[in-house]
Amino acid sequence: MTESLKGKVAVISGVGSGFGKATAELFAKLDQVNLVLIDYNEQALQATADACKAFGSKVVAIAADVTKAETFTRVFKETMDNFGKVDFLINYAGGALKVAPIEEMDDEINRRIIDLNLTSAIMSCRTFTPQFKKQGFGKIINVSSACDRRSWPGWSVYSAAKAAVNAFTRCLYTELRPHGIAVMLLVPGGSNTGFQAAAAGVNKFEWDEELAVRPEHFADMVYQTCALTKGGCVTELVLYGLAQDVSGY
Repeated sequence: MTESLKGKVAVISGVGSGFGKATAELFAKLDQVNLVLIDYNEQALQATADACKAFGSKVVAIAADVTKAETFTRVFKETMDNFGKVDFLINYAGGALKVAPIEEMDDEINRRIIDLNLTSAIMSCRTFTPQFKKQGFGKIINVSSACDRRSWPGWSVYSAAKAAVNAFTRCLYTELRPHGIAVMLLVPGGSNTGFQAAAAGVNKFEWDEELAVRPEHFADMVYQTCALTKGGCVTELVLYGLAQDVSGY
């Protein structure tokens, strides 16, 4: 059982490329969802915002760093000032930043990886949870990775951060379920997006793209999850491409 998302409000981070961009644009194309969009790259953010506006959505675009607490204070205020509610909080923002043997990972890059992937999701959820509880409805989606399920050389710090997102999200589900709020963990496999360009040591995946998972797959599945009528909750969605070997360790 699904419903239209017309009139709904979605806050989405990491919309400059990849999964976030595809999701924002699909929400706008199908149902003209009201959107609050966040990305560090102002030019990429504006391109996504313009595409969503062309589909008929009202868009608030915020160029900001998700590793800073003040970003979510600002985002929350803009959301309430413009729309008065929030239906969906989708925390796509994240990235590997660097993939290398552990002895080549200094403290600064390790902190940045943890802040970008874990701390940002915690701050986002913490900021919006009081409003979700006040409303008595809403859905939160946090993003983990195949790296929290399988192990590959060089990915240790990123994998640790994503495994922590997994644990955080599961606990948040138990906290918010009694308040009518659904919390989901999205576990994506590898996909050729802007992810590679933003991380040292990560190359484009060499595989048959017809068998690979792509941003539009994630956008479609997240849309379907958000469109579930009240009472339905997908607690975890694992989405891999057939091109990727996820046997791992």
